[in-house]
Amino acid sequence: MPPQRVFALPRQHSLLLPAVINPFLHELNLTKADKIKCFLQGIILVPLRAIFLLLVLMVMWPVSVMITFRQSLKGAVEPMTGWRRFLHKRVMTFLGRMYFFGMGFRVVVKGKQASSVEAPILAVAPHSSFFDAIACIEAGLPSTVSRSESLEAPIFGRFLRCVQPVLVSRKDPDSRRNTILEIERRAKSGGHWPQDTVTWTWQGPKSSCFRARLLLLTLCQLYTTVEVEFLPPQVPTEMEKKCPIKFAQSVRSVMAVSLGLPVTDHTYEDCRLMIAAGELTLPMEAGLVEFTKISRKLELKWDSVKKELESFANIACSCKGGRITVEEFASFLKLPLSPVLHELFALFDRNGDGTIDFREYVIGVTVLCRPANNEEVIQTAFKLFDIDEDNCITREEFSSLIRSALGVCDLDVNSLFTEIDADGSGHITYDEFCSFALTHPEYAKLFTTYIELQRYQGLQGGEPDCDASFSYFCSASHDDDQEDSTSDKKDD
Repeated sequence: MPPQRVFALPRQHSLLLPAVINPFLHELNLTKADKIKCFLQGIILVPLRAIFLLLVLMVMWPVSVMITFRQSLKGAVEPMTGWRRFLHKRVMTFLGRMYFFGMGFRVVVKGKQASSVEAPILAVAPHSSFFDAIACIEAGLPSTVSRSESLEAPIFGRFLRCVQPVLVSRKDPDSRRNTILEIERRAKSGGHWPQDTVTWTWQGPKSSCFRARLLLLTLCQLYTTVEVEFLPPQVPTEMEKKCPIKFAQSVRSVMAVSLGLPVTDHTYEDCRLMIAAGELTLPMEAGLVEFTKISRKLELKWDSVKKELESFANIACSCKGGRITVEEFASFLKLPLSPVLHELFALFDRNGDGTIDFREYVIGVTVLCRPANNEEVIQTAFKLFDIDEDNCITREEFSSLIRSALGVCDLDVNSLFTEIDADGSGHITYDEFCSFALTHPEYAKLFTTYIELQRYQGLQGGEPDCDASFSYFCSASHDDDQEDSTSDKKDD
């Protein structure tokens, strides 16, 4: 009776995919009726609103010039006082509301805004559209954290200068530290400075066509309702004062509850990976792995995850949807489908859906492969392949042991042998074997399983055979799942 497949044990829930697959994407699919409606309304609304907005901008421009006249944005910047503060807080706020009113926005405000003494920092979420200034206007145009490049934008760059933003420069390596220090200085002014607004964002679509389409669709609506809710101030506990990350998580949870949305650990690094995935011709969603959680649990840096994404792309470049099937997995390993290869695939496939996504690949390589891919394992595996101990592996030696390791008695491994044999000499040296193993950690599990199989057969006093190989691999897979499950259980 053939050995029965041992299914993987349930994996730790915190490392499974979040409920929200891509929180950075909103699909907009207009029906034919929607397009006709937008066209008919746009014929009347767009010209009228364009004229009104132009008139508002013609008033805002000279006011903003007066406010920012001879006002420095660098060095020891002090908050505006007197007539400048009046024009900024009253006139520009009123004109800002008129501007968005002209675009058709109907703003509903809930809750009461705390003073700058009670809450020196105002966290706004989510910052994911071109109309986030509405929240800032309703908050009385507080100071914002902004890229220094934004000041160069025509007209709107001058408007941004009015709020005395904390500037961030991507060219300055000390910019992040200086930004934190400036926010801290303003927050500790005891209400002398207005509130600082902190939001999160990502490198969104740069296409001018996309922005024009979004603006046009907005202007074509009779009105667009926007709700701005001010939540009660969140005061950190003593523990949260010692660990700012815990305080940030608490604030995030309060916002999520109010919005009725789930919480995930997606960060700006996920956006960078998403963009990198697109550059590697993968679906952009392939790069979303909840980087903060993965990096904390598996002790990975962004550069390491980016490198794994490139390796994943080498396997998944021909598949659609950014997922690897068992057939593509076997093709990448240059090995035929076999029960043992299915077992190896199942160790990566954490949710059992028959495919490996990038998140599962990173976890599998980090937890299963890289710990086993060390010098000792590579040396032991090479010695087992080198049957006649002449410090090189012939094609016959390689074929014999791979057949035993996979439990396939009739197996063509010529393509794999050729890839490892870098100099084409017809035999594999230790340097070639080691170089291939270090750059292809996916094979580490096969090597370690075969080593254990040899030890098992040595204790039994017999020769390895195909059925014994498969039976042992099933047992080894079960043990490894237990080890994997244990290793995943790190503190959140």
